[in-house]
Amino acid sequence: MAAYIVFTRERLRDQAAMDAYSAKAGPSLAGHEGKPHAYYGKHETLEGAPIDGAVIIEFPSIDAAKAWYDSPAYTEARAHRFQGADYRVFITETL
Repeated sequence: MAAYIVFTRERLRDQAAMDAYSAKAGPSLAGHEGKPHAYYGKHETLEGAPIDGAVIIEFPSIDAAKAWYDSPAYTEARAHRFQGADYRVFITETL
């Protein structure tokens, strides 16, 4: 069953670190069948605290999403994200 990994940026702390993250995160999807559906486009918070932005990536399964998230290439990119901003990240299956 397909799954989405969802990133919500709660707070930006270091734009340079996020630029380094962006340069590495996209290429890390190669070979992982990840398909971006949303990338910091227009959004509106309907409930809860406002967010800075969101990214949604579809994968063939939760296992495939985790394989990308734990891959060496994304682990390297993720270190920059941890430096640059506060995020909430989760995986959910589709219907």
